[in-house]
Amino acid sequence: MDRLRGWPVSLNEGPVGLRPLRLRDVGVWRETRLRNADWLRPWEPSNPETPLFRTGLGPYVSMVGTLRREARQGLALPWVVTWQGGFAGQLTVGAIVWGSARSAQVGYWVSGTLAGQGIIPTALAMAVDHCFFTVGLHRLEANIRPENHASRRVVEKLGFREEGVRRRQLHIDGAWRDHICYALTVEDVPRGLLGEWRRTRQKTPHDGPAGPHPR
Repeated sequence: MDRLRGWPVSLNEGPVGLRPLRLRDVGVWRETRLRNADWLRPWEPSNPETPLFRTGLGPYVSMVGTLRREARQGLALPWVVTWQGGFAGQLTVGAIVWGSARSAQVGYWVSGTLAGQGIIPTALAMAVDHCFFTVGLHRLEANIRPENHASRRVVEKLGFREEGVRRRQLHIDGAWRDHICYALTVEDVPRGLLGEWRRTRQKTPHDGPAGPHPR
């Protein structure tokens, strides 16, 4: 696929927004990740392109260049998560497979100071609807470490089903770690996930923590 349908795009639901990741986000991105180093470290992939403590611009420029190239090739949707217009975290739909699969994986992180306000569930619900009903994907997966209870609550609140453990799937925080696979298909949310999430929030307005699951 040469070009991703429905990209680039910005989405909004109240004070929560998604917009494409930009090179000029480097300052706020780095400051946010340094401030949240202890919050993110246990879930951070051991990836030299996105270290927490490098002071130069190189790692960020490399990451953005890779993600933007993948977006042009129809392989990723790299978003910044915003809260009241300010930088709050990231949500990336990546590893997109077309053909008979039409599947992808989603990862996200949010600043620890903003956890518990429903930001990531809202952002993820918007992203799911866009992927299913505009981009044309059929299945989305979120693979989360068993110990990351906050991140697991995000997908569980949105109705992702648990499909089992993937043994030593990713190198996280210095070692190969197991991940639980959660998944959702378009048939699971025929009326859209964001509407379901709105109704859930009306019934249970006080959300639990929405923890990080960086990719």
